[in-house]
Amino acid sequence: MPVYVWKGLNSYGEKRKGKLDAINEIAAKAQLKKIRIKLDSLKEAPKDIFANIEIFKPKVTGRDVVIFTRQLSTMIDAGLPLVQSLQILGDQQENPTFKKVLTEIRVDVETGTTFADAMKKHPKIFDNLFCNMIDAGEVGGILDTILSRLAEFMEKSMILKKKVKGAMTYPVICLCISFVITAVIMIFVVPVFSKMFADFGSSLPAMTQMVVNMSEFFKSNFMFIAGGIAFIIVLIKKIYSTEKGRKKIDILLLKAPVFGPLIRKIAVAKFSRTLGTMMKSGVPILDSLTVVAKTAGNKVIEEAVFRVADSISEGRPIAEPLEETGVFPSMVVQMINVGEATGALDTMLEKIADFYDEEVDQAVENMTAMIEPFMMVFLGGLIGGLVIAMYLPIFKMASVVG
Repeated sequence: MPVYVWKGLNSYGEKRKGKLDAINEIAAKAQLKKIRIKLDSLKEAPKDIFANIEIFKPKVTGRDVVIFTRQLSTMIDAGLPLVQSLQILGDQQENPTFKKVLTEIRVDVETGTTFADAMKKHPKIFDNLFCNMIDAGEVGGILDTILSRLAEFMEKSMILKKKVKGAMTYPVICLCISFVITAVIMIFVVPVFSKMFADFGSSLPAMTQMVVNMSEFFKSNFMFIAGGIAFIIVLIKKIYSTEKGRKKIDILLLKAPVFGPLIRKIAVAKFSRTLGTMMKSGVPILDSLTVVAKTAGNKVIEEAVFRVADSISEGRPIAEPLEETGVFPSMVVQMINVGEATGALDTMLEKIADFYDEEVDQAVENMTAMIEPFMMVFLGGLIGGLVIAMYLPIFKMASVVG
């Protein structure tokens, strides 16, 4: 969509200038007329040669969507029409990619498309959960309430994801540092010592000889080692892209000794929060379960939720098929059973999500506390072992000289 640069006077006679997106010049003039701008000049902005290249486009982050959702909820609650709200939010949006998307959505809504259908054209930004809830809000006439719930849901999801990423950052950084230090020692430091030891003419201690052999092997086969690591990463990604491969890897992840329980707790929290939010917003339970399954992030849990949806379509209550999957803890099944019996399933699901959010927090803290000393011992042992191996011959020389 073309971008137009304009200059003019506002209703108070003050000079103003800016940019706006419009289908053509006539539409641009109409937009400016709505906000009482008396035009001095209007022309199409020069096109950026990188504007249509995907890698140069700024990404739309989760935070961008959350802020947009919260602001749109406030505007609609204050009585502003949807199109005008989208116009205001689009004009003030700093991210050009998101600005373009909001403009396209506004134009679609103006031409008679529903808000939900307009958003479905941009699945990379607005997922099925978002679009389904917006659809329910439009049908029920509670769009402002739905947007507020969506913003709250997304904020809690982002906090949970941030905590998990934060817990994984430390060990990953430590492993990368240890790899770089080991590579530098093996490639640059050990050969210097090796030459000095060779001039000495005596046999090397077993530990030193092993390090020297490893250094020579590492230098001679560096490209093969790097290629092998890259091949393994690509192979794992290729396997994970298939249905069977993804399921096998997800099963292994759920059974992992440290990360398995954490992954299960995150999945339960996400399942409960998403399903509870959608049901509270008026989305039918079968549609909700379909969306929850597709956003589960784990193939095992995805298949379990789909089996639950199939059982419910046959007239069974939700608690029974949930228990039969063997994926969800018994406490979750019992609480859902109570919520279903009392007619407060959405409220019970939110309580389960709150409980498991706290469980995830505790699990992340425990995992971090356990990983930190392990990484310290690992790094100390690795670097210390290499240093000792290099200095053993020096100690031997000193004793001979003595």
